[in-house]
Amino acid sequence: MASTPASSDQGTLADFFRLLRQRLVLIVFVAVVVFATTAVVTAFLPKWYLATAKVRVEKPEGEVKLFQAQGNNYYDPAFLQDQFRIMQSAKILQPVIANLKLGERLAGDLGVTGTLPPDLTQDYLTGKMLRLESPRGSSFIEISVFAREPALAAEIANEVARVYSSDRIAFATSEQSEGVAKLQQELAAQEAAVSRQRDEVEKLRKDLNIAGVDLNARYSDMEIETLRQMQNSLIALSVDAIGRKTRWERFKSIPPDERVGLVNSEVIQDANIQSLLQAYLVADQKVTQLKSRLGEAHPELVAAVDNRAKIREQLDAQLHGYESALEMAYKEADARVAELKSQLAQAKVDQILSARDRVRPFEEAAQKLDDETRLFTTLKLTLRQREIDFQSPKRSIELLDPAVPARQAARPSWIINLVLAFCFGGALGIGAAVLVEYCDTSFRNVADLEKRLGRPVLGVIPFASSLPLALDAADPAATEPYRVLHTNINLAAKSAAARTLVLLSAGPGEGKSTTLHILARVMAAAGERVLLVDSDLRRPTQHRLAGTAKSPGLSDWLLAQAPLDAVIQRGLAPGLDFIPAGGGGHLSLGLLQAERLKGLITELQPRYDRILFDAPPVIGVSDTTALASVVEDVVLLVQHRRNPADMVLRAQQIVEAIRKPLLGVVLNQVPPRGGDDYGYYTRNYDYYSHRGGHEPPAGRTAPDRGPERIAFPPSGGTA
Repeated sequence: MASTPASSDQGTLADFFRLLRQRLVLIVFVAVVVFATTAVVTAFLPKWYLATAKVRVEKPEGEVKLFQAQGNNYYDPAFLQDQFRIMQSAKILQPVIANLKLGERLAGDLGVTGTLPPDLTQDYLTGKMLRLESPRGSSFIEISVFAREPALAAEIANEVARVYSSDRIAFATSEQSEGVAKLQQELAAQEAAVSRQRDEVEKLRKDLNIAGVDLNARYSDMEIETLRQMQNSLIALSVDAIGRKTRWERFKSIPPDERVGLVNSEVIQDANIQSLLQAYLVADQKVTQLKSRLGEAHPELVAAVDNRAKIREQLDAQLHGYESALEMAYKEADARVAELKSQLAQAKVDQILSARDRVRPFEEAAQKLDDETRLFTTLKLTLRQREIDFQSPKRSIELLDPAVPARQAARPSWIINLVLAFCFGGALGIGAAVLVEYCDTSFRNVADLEKRLGRPVLGVIPFASSLPLALDAADPAATEPYRVLHTNINLAAKSAAARTLVLLSAGPGEGKSTTLHILARVMAAAGERVLLVDSDLRRPTQHRLAGTAKSPGLSDWLLAQAPLDAVIQRGLAPGLDFIPAGGGGHLSLGLLQAERLKGLITELQPRYDRILFDAPPVIGVSDTTALASVVEDVVLLVQHRRNPADMVLRAQQIVEAIRKPLLGVVLNQVPPRGGDDYGYYTRNYDYYSHRGGHEPPAGRTAPDRGPERIAFPPSGGTA
């Protein structure tokens, strides 16, 4: 029945976790290497200490207005962004560098002998050491400085705060000084105008001989009242024109590059300029962020810089237009004053031509004197108010927390680095495990092995560091896989007569010789008469596993240098005899030796129930095919995850090319985490062996020799 999508997803997830279990050693190794490397690198990285000074900054009071109270301060993010740029400007940092002699003290950090240039010192200070932050919704600015020395970090942070505070106070004082100076100029000019008008009144009094006339007298005549109203309007327009002229001249005196810092909702009430300022701040912040992680020629950074420049051009154009608007407003006000003066002069001419021509010039001069005097009094009161404000200026900056030397280094952070190393190492280990699994072309499981080879798996031998050769003293769980293999071989055999069997492997080092040796002992322990023949004449191993002499052996018999009974070593174990490889040199089993092996098998079959042959690897050695052609059963041993699947398939093709089908396959050295289907075998071996116990076969006694153990090499056994 076809599986559902859900089951397919579950299977994929299960395969992934099985992969993690199988490659757990690799994952842990990679993670430990990354973790240890990070720890070593962190230990040798230079230590940076952090010191932070906290200041509270309020908006400036704005420009000095003649007859208006100062505005209230409030939170403005655009203003704080301006202050960040001011703190990082040469206006603030160059005095800090000079006061603390940072050019000499920071030269060692860059490996420079002598003194760093001021511009290079400023770049290093802003790019590596200085960091400005402001909590959201507050007017606090945190001046953080990283330095190699704790005291130096605190000194720089406090000096930046001090120089910035002095600059802010000087800036606020300069604005008030300019306003007071302008008022003093206007007051002096108005005082001179009052003096001149008083002289004019006295001259008219004398010329017209109207001594004793009350200068404060008021006439009810309609024309005189009209002239008075026009004069009052002229005074108001003159005051307004003076204010507009002051604002225009002050704004005009500010350099264009410094006008951006004055843009706020109080000083410049223009929605377009405010919007452009916000857009410029956003573009500037984006450029700052991109510079920290992109190169100067990166297209995204170049585009961001161009966008910021375009917005700045628009903002400068708007500010230039604002200056023009101030100039136009001043000129309009001045034109209105001139026009009103012209109208007033014409009205006075008309008044002079009236019936009261003789007295009217004097009255007009007296009225003008009164107007000039009132204007002088108003300017004098305003100047006095500004002088009082100047003597006690409002502080727009306050140092809350001075920086103190840190006790511990802020960089590198052991916790952050090790946590990141643990996460990255785990991810890298998992990636390495997935990559190794993807590149591994060996057989993945028992089902894959049986499907591609087309032969059954007769046994699964789990990985073990050592196995006992004294089976009666062994742990039953250690020898149970070989008993299962023995049983499956008997069931797979076509007849119950004496059988000859050769155990092959595709390549060397797969544990074939060790597996065959243990299998021979298990068969003998089960009551069979077994003969083990070491037919790997090129690199014999069985004599070392048995702990006996290498010769005389098979090669000696094949070369007719020793009789058959002389090469058989009897009593290797109860029911087990052994023919070693012999000392005949690197003899090759060709067709001639294959015919002699047939005769040997014919002679030995009546004596034994099972004759087992140890053979060289199939790939690259011709002896194996000659040996496989004379025996009845051929079993192929495959070590878990050692050789590619194509190599194993090629070995099968070589054997079956001589029309000798494989009896089955033995999967060797399967680790405990080899997979679920492998785990079924290994867990069941252990469970049933311990539960049922193990008793030696009836009539069998333990061998006389002490227990022997064989250690598996790291590659899975000897060839």
